[in-house]
Amino acid sequence: MNKFSRYALVLSVAFTFVYVSAAQEKPAGSTSVPKVLQITREFVKPTTSGLAHEKTESAFVDAVRRAKSPTHYLGFTSLSGKPRAIFLTSFDSFEAWQKDMEAAEKNATLSAALDRAYKADGELLESLDQGVFYYEEEMSLRPRTDLSSMRFLEVSVFHVRPGKDKEWSDVVKMAKAGYEKAMPDAHWAVFGQAYGGAGGTYLLLSSDKSMAEIDKGFAEGKKFEATMGEDWMKKLNELFAACVESTEQQLFAVNPRMSYVADEWIKADPDFWKPKAAPAATPAKAPAEEKKPKP
Repeated sequence: MNKFSRYALVLSVAFTFVYVSAAQEKPAGSTSVPKVLQITREFVKPTTSGLAHEKTESAFVDAVRRAKSPTHYLGFTSLSGKPRAIFLTSFDSFEAWQKDMEAAEKNATLSAALDRAYKADGELLESLDQGVFYYEEEMSLRPRTDLSSMRFLEVSVFHVRPGKDKEWSDVVKMAKAGYEKAMPDAHWAVFGQAYGGAGGTYLLLSSDKSMAEIDKGFAEGKKFEATMGEDWMKKLNELFAACVESTEQQLFAVNPRMSYVADEWIKADPDFWKPKAAPAATPAKAPAEEKKPKP
């Protein structure tokens, strides 16, 4: 399978995860996609991942839930690459983001709780960074909005060569037309980086309900190539190589203990979104002393 078709194929497997908070607030059937996506990455120290990080992150979740914040977010832990957690939050506009920050600052109780959580969480981190991305509607294809059942997130990153944005746009349009023809159920969204990184960076984020969908995606790659034909695939590869400097792909799992989701999501699947705490280990009983018969 060629490089571009592998990355594009990911988009056909399942709906794209790109609009965490606002999608939970929109009515059923809404097809609008928020414009602004904020991604925070936390690189944890080698000895502080897992339950230790979940505990400090749950303090953030508890704080915003008690404050009844309308802005939700999803947390993920890495299944590939360097150990890290990522958090995705979205807004309809930069103005909406500003209003959300101002509301949090005015809530003294929430601000104090978040400060305590930041301090505890910071002790576990090796580094932290943030990026802001803007929705590219023309590059997107039928994105979905019901994300409550997603369990895994595939992140495909494309670094476009300087001055090659038009060529990149042409590549995506060509792939989009191909998927509209060969795979009518395909759907995705594209975001370009606005702040926090090098220019020419684009994200394709796709979610999976299970890893079985990833298996299906790999299997369908050959079908897509056969449908589009050798000449079409060759042209796509040539255009891709001319404008894309590098690509990477990573896999993450949704972490419900690190996520602040809408009540409707929790009611729909409480076993996943509201997992019970692991029971404390019960100390093993010492073996009873063997009684020896009296002489």
